[in-house]
Amino acid sequence: MSTFPGSPRLLKGALIGIDPLNPLARVVVFQYNPDTMTRKLEPRAVSAEGDRGEAFRLTGAPKETITLSVEIDATDQLEQANPIAVTTGLYPTLSALELMLYPKSATVIANLVAELIGTIEIIPEEAPMTLFVWGPQRVLPVRVTSLSITEEAHDQLLNPIRAKVDLSLAVLSYQDLSLTGRIFFLAHHIMKEVMANTNIFNSVQNIGAGLRL
Repeated sequence: MSTFPGSPRLLKGALIGIDPLNPLARVVVFQYNPDTMTRKLEPRAVSAEGDRGEAFRLTGAPKETITLSVEIDATDQLEQANPIAVTTGLYPTLSALELMLYPKSATVIANLVAELIGTIEIIPEEAPMTLFVWGPQRVLPVRVTSLSITEEAHDQLLNPIRAKVDLSLAVLSYQDLSLTGRIFFLAHHIMKEVMANTNIFNSVQNIGAGLRL
């Protein structure tokens, strides 16, 4: 599934799990950017029905959900006899995506040992912060809330070689995160304000065009 040689190079979307101890294990750069992406925003409003002056009060950034479908295909790598694709197909890429929903096995083993020796309280592990990267203007901390994988073709060893992944992501704001995550989201918030301010020129142009009609 090669791209046309004369087409412009596009930035690739990605999901990046920030794990200092294993920085590349949870990094997935999209092989092909999805054609569409759906974003749903719901305001965080003060619930004060009937109170005057409260109708427009907000408690924070809106709740945002992103859904998109990503296609991955090992055809080109198989044609080039890529050893990883030949032996495992798309299994490494799918595993990197799925690991964003898993705790580390080392933590599971440590908790099991703690349980066997009678430890009363076992604290769940905190997953690495995940960033959704969609161009320089959008680098968002997210939680993967849904991951649906359709394996569409397999090799002789039943490794998937073509698949479609439907992703649902909940954007995490400064209300949900520690300091590092808050910085990422605040940078996104400020960038959105900058982009909105650049829209002033377009709005003035549209008003002028309407007055000339």
